[in-house]
Amino acid sequence: GITTPDDARLAADAGADAIGINFYASSPRFVEPDQAKKIAAAVGNAVAVVGVFVNESAERIKQLMEEVPLDFVQLHGDEPPDFLEQLDVRRVIKAFRSRDDGLQPVADYLAACGFAPAAVLIDAHAPGHYGGTGVSLDWAAVGKDTSLPKNIPLILAGGLTGENVAEAIRLAGPFGVDVASGVESSPGVKDEEKVRAFDENA
Repeated sequence: GITTPDDARLAADAGADAIGINFYASSPRFVEPDQAKKIAAAVGNAVAVVGVFVNESAERIKQLMEEVPLDFVQLHGDEPPDFLEQLDVRRVIKAFRSRDDGLQPVADYLAACGFAPAAVLIDAHAPGHYGGTGVSLDWAAVGKDTSLPKNIPLILAGGLTGENVAEAIRLAGPFGVDVASGVESSPGVKDEEKVRAFDENA
């Protein structure tokens, strides 16, 4: 949910491994391609630059991967398993909005793909939304769920803040954590104190 070069530099300086740029027009964190290029240029190779997409065409995604450029794409929509075949799967993070049925649906999706994306991201399900809602998951349940293949890195999202991220990591044991609203003063505007606290506690 990075929307400015200054926020990108803040995230990198605070210790983030990656920043996300949102290309979903209905998101309050949406940025146009020209702004995305400025954001990516502001951090250079200091962090990975991830493009966040929701039900976008493969052609448009590939175009922006080259133009911005993007290191990874995060698919946050209802993309079917065969959609991933149109992209470089080694650079795809597939996001899932988890309900009460655990990670088995995620494992079933991956089995239908026949190959592994770079990572999967688990967010809380909020009706009518594709992420960035601040709704939390049951972290302990995620940590105990053995449905996912061991070789798939899991990124935890949903309701994370500087106050709870350490506990979430302890309970869920993810490869990484993803935050948007939990480090903002308003949608798309990062709060420096919150960003630094989140990174330090993570």
